[in-house]
Amino acid sequence: MSDPAQMTEGRKDDNEADLVWERGTEGLLLATGDWVLDNVELLSDRVDALAGLASGLDASGISRLDASGALLLERLFHRTGQGPTAAGLRQQWRTLFEAVDFACDDTHEPAPASEAPWRQILERMGRSTVEVVHSTHELLGFLGITVHRLLRTVVQPRRLRLTSTVYHMERTGLDAVPLLILLSSLVGAVVAFLGATVLRNFGAELFVIDLVTFAFVREFGALLTAILLAGRTASAFCAQIGMMKLREEIDAIRTLGLDEIEVLVLPRLIALLITLPLLAFVATISGLFGGLIVSVVSLDINLVMFLDRVEQTVTLKHYLVGMIKAPMFAAVIALIGCLEGLRVSGTAQSLGEHTTLAVVRSLTMVIVLNALAAVYFMELGW
Repeated sequence: MSDPAQMTEGRKDDNEADLVWERGTEGLLLATGDWVLDNVELLSDRVDALAGLASGLDASGISRLDASGALLLERLFHRTGQGPTAAGLRQQWRTLFEAVDFACDDTHEPAPASEAPWRQILERMGRSTVEVVHSTHELLGFLGITVHRLLRTVVQPRRLRLTSTVYHMERTGLDAVPLLILLSSLVGAVVAFLGATVLRNFGAELFVIDLVTFAFVREFGALLTAILLAGRTASAFCAQIGMMKLREEIDAIRTLGLDEIEVLVLPRLIALLITLPLLAFVATISGLFGGLIVSVVSLDINLVMFLDRVEQTVTLKHYLVGMIKAPMFAAVIALIGCLEGLRVSGTAQSLGEHTTLAVVRSLTMVIVLNALAAVYFMELGW
């Protein structure tokens, strides 16, 4: 090892990095100059040579410091047992040194061991349950606000945005008719085929007409329409309002003193309340038409017999059971789609996540409501 006395000779300028051992100071080391990457090779040699002799370090003479110099200082402080304050390190360099010291510190607590799989499953179930409860509470609150704005619009009709309502009626209702007719006709044909397969064993193919009629008048007419609009309309509502949220258009609406519920939610809700029952009627007729095609082609049931049997089967009570559910489905789809759109944050990822949630939650609520309504009407004897 070099003689410490030799290390004190030839002191360099203040701007050049150096580390010297001062005689008569009980092993005090003086750090001066620029402790930067350009001088790290020289400084590393000095640290290796003098660190074992040091009882203290004076870092007040350091004029510049980067991460490489801070790493060498960290080694010296570890040897001397000092900190940056005791060594006189300038305040402007302490943040950098603390960051490097934290990165080099091996005394941090180790990462906790992963939990058992069964605990992770229970945790996910708990989080999902809490999220469902929170979402339901939020949806009920949003329903209350929307009903309040709707009643205010009924009292003050001038608040109704008629142009926007008609536009959404066209987009959610008229544009969905071709797809709904195709879907309902095919489902009606499938129901007739399945019914004929079973009833043929009993020689009761005629009751296929009753099966198709009851299925579409009471259940499938409104349910298929709601499922289609839950995927088509709820996602559209969420995407439209979500994009307005991303572009800060909703903030602009509030700045103008307008109510976003009246401007964005009510037109969509009213449009869906009007169009979904009409679409449910179209779906019912289309499903009966699909059953008619199968009956005429495969079961040798003529048109007159089919229509006569439908007339005998369908009553006003059965039709109302199906139509009463349509406004409930419409309200659920519109409210969930608009609420998820208003919950979008400032990223495109958030828009995609909430659009997916709008479809999933609206579909789930539609099926749950349909099941509850079926049980309720069954208990009433309808």
